[in-house]
Amino acid sequence: MKRKGQIVIPVKLRKKVGMKEGTRIFLEEKSGDIVLHPATPEFYDKTCGILKGSGLVKALEKSRREDREREEREIEKR
Repeated sequence: MKRKGQIVIPVKLRKKVGMKEGTRIFLEEKSGDIVLHPATPEFYDKTCGILKGSGLVKALEKSRREDREREEREIEKR
């Protein structure tokens, strides 16, 4: 691991799981291990609903909406 926490995933493994430059990665901790998943449409389909009802999605949507509104106000000031 690099000083800033960067890691290198070997080419053979990236090809095996279909990762390429720009692939988004989902990280999770399971029983003390760090697990990486390529964030593919199939992955999202499998995990859809995990956060449902937790309020996290609503909080994120609210935060993004507030950020967008703030950015729009800043643009209007120019």
